[in-house]
Amino acid sequence: MNAVEIRNLTVSYRENVALKGISLNIEEGTFLSVIGPNGAGKTTLLTAINGLGRILSGTVKVFGMDMTPRNAVRIRKRIGYVPQNLSIDPRFPITVEEVVKLGRFGKVGLFRRLTKEDNDIVQHAMELTGVLELSDRPIGHLSGGEQQKVSLARVVAQQPELMLLDEPTSNLDPKAQEEIVGLIDKIYNENHITVVFVTHILTHIPRSCRQVVLMKHGTILWAGDIQQLDDKLLYELYDHPMGPLTIKR
Repeated sequence: MNAVEIRNLTVSYRENVALKGISLNIEEGTFLSVIGPNGAGKTTLLTAINGLGRILSGTVKVFGMDMTPRNAVRIRKRIGYVPQNLSIDPRFPITVEEVVKLGRFGKVGLFRRLTKEDNDIVQHAMELTGVLELSDRPIGHLSGGEQQKVSLARVVAQQPELMLLDEPTSNLDPKAQEEIVGLIDKIYNENHITVVFVTHILTHIPRSCRQVVLMKHGTILWAGDIQQLDDKLLYELYDHPMGPLTIKR
């Protein structure tokens, strides 16, 4: 069964057409990486799957339901989204645990009281992502890598069926990048949910990834098994030789 079905989708961003008549199926439980240069439409693809963005034509189905304003809230409860690393004001008065609990509220409802089971899920999410010892720290006092771990913990606490990751290693130092990629692998291997991982850096693709989509100029250049990805396709994608492949499994 497909977690996501996209048919002939055209999406605009501001005054520009960001996606141009793309079609894509993502099977449940798949770890899919979407790669391509900046401006290829990768983030817009995630936005469309998440029920946002201005659709000019075509359709998006998630969990078998049309992504319409009527269905969007119900569908998004089943989707966890991690944006690119954001700079957070150190004065922002919210702790790590409170941020992770927001993920749980996204599942049970904003005005519900969390049960012991909910709080146990929050604690497990922080343990899994290595931020439990930071639970009382203000989120704005953490490093970029620590903040991104908290974002992943928030999504884990939500217990989504589909996780959307938009360049989660951007603006991080190499050590933090490696930790985040390893953590994404760990989350996938524990939960086996559907993952869509966006990046433009080939070496950041987690080892769990089996399927890839190459995007360029708002279109899908190629889609298939990561083992079939070769130098010729990468050259066509980036208009530049990429050297020996380092992402084969």
